[in-house]
Amino acid sequence: MGSWKQIAACTAGAIVIAACGGGSGGGGGGMPFIPSSPPPSSGPPPTTPPASKIALQLLSSQPEHVSGGDARIAVLAPQAEHAQIELWLNDAKISPALAADAQRLEGLVTGLKLGANTLELRHKTRGKLDALTLTNHPITGPMFAGPKQEPFVCSVLTELGKEPLVDTTDPKYYAVKDAGGATVGYSQHCSIAPYVLYYYMPVGGTTHSHYKPMPTDGSRPADIAKTTLTDGREVDFIVRWERGTINRFIYQYVMLAPFGEDPAKPDTSLWNKRLVYHFQGGVGFGHYQGGPDKRAGLVDAIGKGYAIAYSTGNRTGEHYDMILGGETALMTKEGFVKRYGVPSYTVGLGASGGGIQQYLYPQNHPGLIDAAIAVQPYPDMVGQIPHVGDCELLEHYMDVTDRANLKWTSDIKNRTLLVGFNAEAGVANPFFALQPYLPDVKMAAGSTECRAAWMGLTAGAMNPKFDADGILAKGAARMDMAAFGTIPFSHYDDVRNIYGIGADGYPRSTWDNVGVQYGLRSMKDGKLTSAEFLDLNLKVGGWKRMSEMVPEGFPYNGTGSSEVQKVAADPNYFDPWGRRNMNRWNPATPDVPAPRTHGDLEAIKAMQRSGLVFTGKTDIPTIDWHPYLEQKLNMHNVHQSFAIRQRIRHKMGSSDHQAIWFTETRGAGKEFDQTPMALAVIDEWLTQIRAHPDRSVADNRPERAVDSCFDKDGALMAKGAGVWDGVLDTRPKGSCTQAFPMYGTSRIVAGGPIEGGVFKCALKSVDAAVADGTYAPWVPTGAEILKLQTIFPEGVCDFGKPDQGAPS
Repeated sequence: MGSWKQIAACTAGAIVIAACGGGSGGGGGGMPFIPSSPPPSSGPPPTTPPASKIALQLLSSQPEHVSGGDARIAVLAPQAEHAQIELWLNDAKISPALAADAQRLEGLVTGLKLGANTLELRHKTRGKLDALTLTNHPITGPMFAGPKQEPFVCSVLTELGKEPLVDTTDPKYYAVKDAGGATVGYSQHCSIAPYVLYYYMPVGGTTHSHYKPMPTDGSRPADIAKTTLTDGREVDFIVRWERGTINRFIYQYVMLAPFGEDPAKPDTSLWNKRLVYHFQGGVGFGHYQGGPDKRAGLVDAIGKGYAIAYSTGNRTGEHYDMILGGETALMTKEGFVKRYGVPSYTVGLGASGGGIQQYLYPQNHPGLIDAAIAVQPYPDMVGQIPHVGDCELLEHYMDVTDRANLKWTSDIKNRTLLVGFNAEAGVANPFFALQPYLPDVKMAAGSTECRAAWMGLTAGAMNPKFDADGILAKGAARMDMAAFGTIPFSHYDDVRNIYGIGADGYPRSTWDNVGVQYGLRSMKDGKLTSAEFLDLNLKVGGWKRMSEMVPEGFPYNGTGSSEVQKVAADPNYFDPWGRRNMNRWNPATPDVPAPRTHGDLEAIKAMQRSGLVFTGKTDIPTIDWHPYLEQKLNMHNVHQSFAIRQRIRHKMGSSDHQAIWFTETRGAGKEFDQTPMALAVIDEWLTQIRAHPDRSVADNRPERAVDSCFDKDGALMAKGAGVWDGVLDTRPKGSCTQAFPMYGTSRIVAGGPIEGGVFKCALKSVDAAVADGTYAPWVPTGAEILKLQTIFPEGVCDFGKPDQGAPS
């Protein structure tokens, strides 16, 4: 199976700059969980000091979250006092360059040592007036995310054409070479010096792929397009593109720049003081620096004067450690503020994993972003693992264990009765052509979302023997990968700082299906017979422990002709379900249930405490937008927006600060992009909040910041209260609900809540379930109750109670 990474790199000439933070040093320990203190608001600093007080203010981060050896500060003081102001760092007088206006001084304080630093504000006649303790961390991290993952493969050479800086003599790390190809040292942290490239948008250009590099000889191209800023000025569409490394990942700061500026002294006159933090999606399992995606050059935003901040550490295609991701976002925004100044506001933008980050980070790091445009989001990644882990168990049951049952092949929609996701006959099963080689398999010609979108994710997340991202190959040319010992590739290893390591030496897993009654709602609705329901739950099984797993078969090692020939020679090599790593039902003992899997309760508790789980805590203006793609079996199933909404309501009491938008794609030649409208609406919303700070976020909503649905051309279909009725309540379906059918997951079909978030369900006895009507209208016979008790000796899920690992 090939890499999931598709990263564009730019190869234009570069001008190295010396600014943007110093500092060096290694990793080490750190807090395994997110600290409770929030960073400062990203809004503008106050310009008038309190009466009779001169104050010191840190602008670029929280005092305990300084990195790179420098910090942007302000001194709030009347102009008449400016000449009397002194700054002292660690008992030594310093003289940083400070820009002045009538009520403040602002600039960069450099020379911070690692650890605690005391910055004092003194007055020549009045003595010490204020002080801050600044805790400085290496620019390579960590701050609080814990020990750094190893091995970590550098990509600055392959993506940017730059050798990383030498920072170690240990030959197991990335070999750094000179121009002649000789090794001159090794890089543990993959750092490079920051540098600037310039691009321009040519006349007629519309997307990031149309940017052209500015000539390196300083000449001015004749085809530079014009663009109109939010303040009405028409200017050249020339872009400053700064790249460097922070927290081991590659960052990018992108904004308009005037022709001919000095990159060491950036001219911010074309910046509208609004910052977009561009989060990106994908599914990755770490160990890789990633690529600086050129999609960060958001044309609609940059052309209006917005600045863009981006880091490969906030691209979930590289990793899904959201604690590390939050740390990286804090450090990357800090770097932007130190380089360019404080934005009037910061709005998040990004899809899929980029949407997840816009829900988790406001919860974990209030003030990092002031508003969110979450595109195709999920509540969190870890909440997808339970039902995605069910996918192949259920597909294997239908394809192999219960292959004689024509229900699973006569109508592909019947598979939704188990997996919950949509299924479409028109979306081909990619393996159906191999059916003649497979006597013990009976596949459907069409696909479920499990097969079309989620295949490989269970193996990638759980199987330490599956190098899903091809990390060994990426590191082979420049690293001694064998020197790192056995590398257990999995999501759980990627986030081992949270999950911890079990007695078997492998990360502790949260995946659990004890007590899960697959197909329960379908049986209750009369779409499965009771016999089918019992058979399914007897035989579905679970997943082996990571220490017991073995390498995957077809198609995980490729789908070329040689791999197909292996299938033809040995049908058992065909294994898209990962059945070799399942706890399977044994036909030789037909009445013995296939073993279920116990998740590690301590790992679940740690995960619930850590900030990996979205609890619903967010209070910023949020537009949650889904292009409707259910018919394509796209993995971004639209019910997730309402799973998020339900969590917000449970936690915050109201979701009036979240607007859910859907846009039609069925019949569209090209999917309409609602993002420019979302940016405009968020700007209106934040303008209202600044104008009326006494009002709530919901009360400041502009007219367009409401639940809505749009047609394939982006035109409004319906908006306002009630358009999504019938999703989270029993009211008649609203107009948008009627227009856009939604599906669920295997755990919802099993009786779980729409919001998910149940990792290890509370259990009740089968007798209690029969007595409380769990199976109604089915009334099991005595023999059937005995069979249920055999299948579920520990009891069945009681979804009326919290997850067993939920914080008390």
